[in-house]
Amino acid sequence: MEMEVMEMEVEDTGGWDFLDWVGPDTSSCIFQLLDDPADLARAAAVSRSWRQFVIDNGFCKSLCRRICPEVANFTRAVVVTRSPPAAAAAARASSGSSRDAESRTRERDHAVYSCLGGALVSDKPSMDCILHCIGASSTDYFPDETIDNTLEPQERINHRPSYWSSGGEVDPDVPESLTYRLNSDICIIDEVRIRPFKAFFQIGDPIYSSKAVRIRLGHSKLPPGEESFVTDENENQKAIADENYVWTYTSPEFPMLQENVLQTFKLPRPVLCVGGVVKIELLGRIQKQATDDKYYICVCHAQVMGRSLSPEFMVDISDPADYSILKYLPGASNLRVEDIMNSDTKDSTEWHSLVARYRQMRHRAMLNMLLGPVHFMDEDDDVGAVTDDDIYM
Repeated sequence: MEMEVMEMEVEDTGGWDFLDWVGPDTSSCIFQLLDDPADLARAAAVSRSWRQFVIDNGFCKSLCRRICPEVANFTRAVVVTRSPPAAAAAARASSGSSRDAESRTRERDHAVYSCLGGALVSDKPSMDCILHCIGASSTDYFPDETIDNTLEPQERINHRPSYWSSGGEVDPDVPESLTYRLNSDICIIDEVRIRPFKAFFQIGDPIYSSKAVRIRLGHSKLPPGEESFVTDENENQKAIADENYVWTYTSPEFPMLQENVLQTFKLPRPVLCVGGVVKIELLGRIQKQATDDKYYICVCHAQVMGRSLSPEFMVDISDPADYSILKYLPGASNLRVEDIMNSDTKDSTEWHSLVARYRQMRHRAMLNMLLGPVHFMDEDDDVGAVTDDDIYM
């Protein structure tokens, strides 16, 4: 409706530009009322003067910040093309005046953030974004009760219970945490889902839920390639230390029900996770185990629901302490996997960096499939039987 009114005003002025008619200050106030990136794009398409007004005032970037405040962490945006820039264009860019350079920067930011805004409000369905497990704060019996079990939606695999269990504690206030790597370095996260585990092999079928849940999103400070993850031989305790991460978002605390169902914890707003790491904090313990009179927390299944913004958007990970460069790769979403993987020497340096990161993520996914939790049933086990080791958390 707001856009229709502005377009009518342009016609009614008999050739007078609406921006000149009401003045720049009032025009800015009106443009800042637009809360949909599509409306802002339509406004920029009305005329050359309107487009320049939108570009000069950085309205697209401001709107992205209003939608996701985490966008403010980006100090610079760059456009990455597969082909290296032409020598003549590069020469003009290096020899131009400071005013020309500022104009090009505003044009570039407009292109990047107008597309980012559309991606932030996209109606594409959410999916589970977990790529693999980084580690848990404690594990009772490793690897039988590893965090990797939380990637399985079933509570039984090959007739055996599948869950992660914390270590036992006398103090019910001792927290636990589960840390995951997402399938992209830049994702929009809407909600987290957790299913507490019901110990069907214990008397009374106790449910080992936590009292509350809190979510942290951020990125690793470890050098690229040095982040490890859980294997059957490695619990990966060192990698989950908070000093190895920068948490850019922390959710409120959500109460958890002591029920064996997949419980949804919806974030107050969609959050831009820059860096692809999610930490689920499990706060407080409810259930004691009868055999040792200690409190435990057990999770059957966990999901981090959202949308990846890759491969069109990526972040610069060359410096693990600085995820402030937003990279936009126009048209990358239309490329096939083969197009991205089969790079050649003529591709730009930035494109080679993208390919390297893409291959790294695919390598992680393959390792996760190969080294993930594998459950075997003993030959002597009856269907549905539980061994003595399964009775203790």
